Amino acid sequence: MNMLRLRSTIVHSWRGLTTTRHCCVEVKNEPVLDFNPGSSERKALEKALQELKGKTEEVPCVIGDEHIWTKDVRYQVSPFNHSHKVAKFCYADKVLLNKAINASLAARKEWDLRPVQDRAQILFKAADLISGPYRAELLAKTMIGQGKTVVQAEIDAAAELIDFFRFNAKHAIDLEHQQPLSVGSSTNTAVYRGLEGFIAAISPFNFTAIGGNLAGAPALMGNVVLWKPSDTAMSASYAVYRILREAGLPPNIIQFVPADGPVFGDTVTASEHLAGISFTGSVPTFQRLWKQVAENLAQYRNFPRIAGECGGKNFHFVHKSADVSSVVLGTIRSAFEYGGQKCSACSRMYVPDSLWPAVKEQLLKIHKQLKLGNPVEDFGTFFSAVIDDKAFARIKKWLAHAQSSPNLTVLAGGHCDDKHGYFVEPTIIETKDPQDPIMKEEIFGPVLTIYVYPDDRYKDVLQLVDSTSPYGLTGSVFAQDKNIIAEATKILRNAAGNFYINDKSTGSIVAQQPFGGSRASGTNDKPGGPHYILRWTSPQVIKQTHAPLTEWKYSYMS
Repeated sequence: MNMLRLRSTIVHSWRGLTTTRHCCVEVKNEPVLDFNPGSSERKALEKALQELKGKTEEVPCVIGDEHIWTKDVRYQVSPFNHSHKVAKFCYADKVLLNKAINASLAARKEWDLRPVQDRAQILFKAADLISGPYRAELLAKTMIGQGKTVVQAEIDAAAELIDFFRFNAKHAIDLEHQQPLSVGSSTNTAVYRGLEGFIAAISPFNFTAIGGNLAGAPALMGNVVLWKPSDTAMSASYAVYRILREAGLPPNIIQFVPADGPVFGDTVTASEHLAGISFTGSVPTFQRLWKQVAENLAQYRNFPRIAGECGGKNFHFVHKSADVSSVVLGTIRSAFEYGGQKCSACSRMYVPDSLWPAVKEQLLKIHKQLKLGNPVEDFGTFFSAVIDDKAFARIKKWLAHAQSSPNLTVLAGGHCDDKHGYFVEPTIIETKDPQDPIMKEEIFGPVLTIYVYPDDRYKDVLQLVDSTSPYGLTGSVFAQDKNIIAEATKILRNAAGNFYINDKSTGSIVAQQPFGGSRASGTNDKPGGPHYILRWTSPQVIKQTHAPLTEWKYSYMS
């Protein structure tokens, strides 16, 4: 489904894209399909899921056009059926990573000199391929490999990835028209160059779209990229890479190099040619990379750009004037969709005691209806298993803490089982202590903790919301009182990079709510917005004088 239009002094279609300085590109968000019984999209998805059932895909390292296997072979398993090996892949070692760096650098200059319209056309085509012929395959691989339900796969691997590609391409073309002032005697031109060197893109498991954006956005701006996909999103990531290549991405612009995290980090930060890091993942990993860059700073040819998003401890603050139904429904979705494995998922909630009985009753009523299971075999599944054994073990420790702490009461859920898949029940906890570690630290699982406060202490609680956690990613305020909304917005100004009023803390949409936060949540570069691509450019300004100097003296000197 082509959602793109061009307007300029000439009539264009993107398939034969040519533009002038007066051209602008118009794109719209990709529609989210319903997958209702009998629909064409549902039939296509069911067919794709059936074709992948029990299959193991082989995923090599790809440098240029060369498919390479090393001896360090690994497997991606399905979270809800860990006996199913979804993908067989291998780790690139230091020698192979340096080979990828050198091959990328050899291709960089020619790629950077290509008109931005040509580079943008590749992303437009890739978006159309995902929207059309590859939609079902990409969704199926995201569902099986990353444990997503139909709707969670659709809003990620289809809609968001398509939007990233189309809007980034639009913003890149539009950026060409942002030019400095020129006067009669001279013409001034801004050239948006790629960075001199290579970009290291390190992507997470929880969004197929993020991997495509972390690698695709820098490439769009004339950069060459080493992409290290997540071990637990390998199948879908490789599909995205192949789609980009089919769309016209030349060899050596994005190198697809699965690798051990520390080996990859050590290798790229040791290269004098490192120009930037495009990252989504954990705080410790991001801090390690930043520290390595700092330690090697004197050897780099440039100061590397470091852009990262690291998750959050996201909140729902409820005022006594809030609509209870809106609070409950939004919290259920935010806390438990995709098993709480979204960077923006709500994991702490503050409820006034006057509303708590109604909120508690409705939460527990819906909790009983939530279906945890296999999202491929049963489309009625609300969410499935967490991503792997490490995540399961981490969340299990938090459940044990909740069951043993005198400050915490498990109201619902609290059990887990990894016999066939890494299943964790949706868990609702009440805390007497708003400073308990469970209210401060990121869990990244289906665990929601609630603190009930006296109605008249809401100002103190707003301060508590702001100061409890080191993160600053997303948060929501539920209130009908406009004065309270205004007050909360001021107090929580720095508590969330994406701030919601009477809505859940998840569900940002490209170009509508560009995403990111500060504090421990990252560098807040707002992927999905018009300014994000500027992170991956090194502008050059050219002044051309049309009236040469005729005198070295200034007039006042006479």
